[in-house]
Amino acid sequence: MAKGYWVAHLDVNDPEAYKGYVARNGKAFVKYGARFLVRGGQFECKEGESRSRNVVLEFKDYATALACYNSPEYAEALKHRLPPIAEGDVIVIEGYDGPQPA
Repeated sequence: MAKGYWVAHLDVNDPEAYKGYVARNGKAFVKYGARFLVRGGQFECKEGESRSRNVVLEFKDYATALACYNSPEYAEALKHRLPPIAEGDVIVIEGYDGPQPA
């Protein structure tokens, strides 16, 4: 079964207020078994446009990734990340579990 992922690209406008989001999101992430693969970190944008912060979370499957995003626990955390605190793009996506190039 393919894993599920959140891919987020954010610009944090109020780092102090954003700490409220970080302090609360763990409740949902622990409940749904999320694992950070990328959390900030150094990067170079090679094509297109980017934002200042990138995050990739891994879940056991796509349904779990969606359930976490739609959960009451995450909704509570999200109140502390929405504009004007931070702006960005978040997608929930199913991983690929098929053949790889030879």
